[in-house]
Amino acid sequence: MADLLAIEAEASSIAFFAALALVAAWEWFAPRRALVQPLQARWIANMAVAVIDTLALRLLLPVAGVAFAALVAEHGFGLFSRIEAPIWLATVVTLLVLDLGRYAVHRMLHAVPFLWRLHGMHHTDGDYDVTTGLRFHPFESVLTGAIKLALIAALGAPPIAVLIAMTAITVSSILAHANAGLAPSIDGAIRRVLVTPDMHRVHHSADRRESASNYGSLFSFWDPLFDTYRAEPALSHANMRIGLDGFGGPRHQLLAWMLAFPFRRPDQPAISPPAARRGRARETGGAAGSRSPEE
Repeated sequence: MADLLAIEAEASSIAFFAALALVAAWEWFAPRRALVQPLQARWIANMAVAVIDTLALRLLLPVAGVAFAALVAEHGFGLFSRIEAPIWLATVVTLLVLDLGRYAVHRMLHAVPFLWRLHGMHHTDGDYDVTTGLRFHPFESVLTGAIKLALIAALGAPPIAVLIAMTAITVSSILAHANAGLAPSIDGAIRRVLVTPDMHRVHHSADRRESASNYGSLFSFWDPLFDTYRAEPALSHANMRIGLDGFGGPRHQLLAWMLAFPFRRPDQPAISPPAARRGRARETGGAAGSRSPEE
């Protein structure tokens, strides 16, 4: 078990930091948008919350990923512990199921009010760059981590399949949040299968019609399949507004405020899930793009 933990930690660390460095360099030399928030303060806060997320996961889910898959296999749990399947097939199925699970959980985080209070912190980033992909509330990270373990247990996924899937999904999340873009022809070809920065950036739009779309993490085809795909923002990538209206001030980029975000008092500004906002707009006859001060 110790060897598996060491292998997982080394492989995930190499993939994570290599992707982070490459995307940061890509953004530096070819930024897609002009940033509006102070860069240093945002990066420090977003990276600090990522460190806290890691500590919370290690504390509350001490056996995760590859080591957990080995434990599941040792006890004969899950689908692939009961059927004979080549490792390539088990890896493909594991990758698809874990990514579909992320898509489903992402939609749930937007649709369920108390879960949106956790996930909404990710969307309060007033800019969109590689560190936005690190900005998740620790409670959300623990929740999504626990769901991932449940899927691994149900599959009985082989450790090597879990390692490949988790590495691919981690790298994809970093790439998807890049403040960079590809030539339209290249982007169009890639997003037939994989999520691109331009595709996922639409999901971070301040326009509620656009933020309720493009939930995919690694594979792009879940969104067209489940009718949540939007190709481009209405105002173009250079001009679209990022984040949540009412949460673009300097204090909203501070670590302490980010951690306290889900626990605001009732008299503080509240936000509602995109699905709930769409429902209210239909009921009240409000314009699709309009927003109240509380949104």
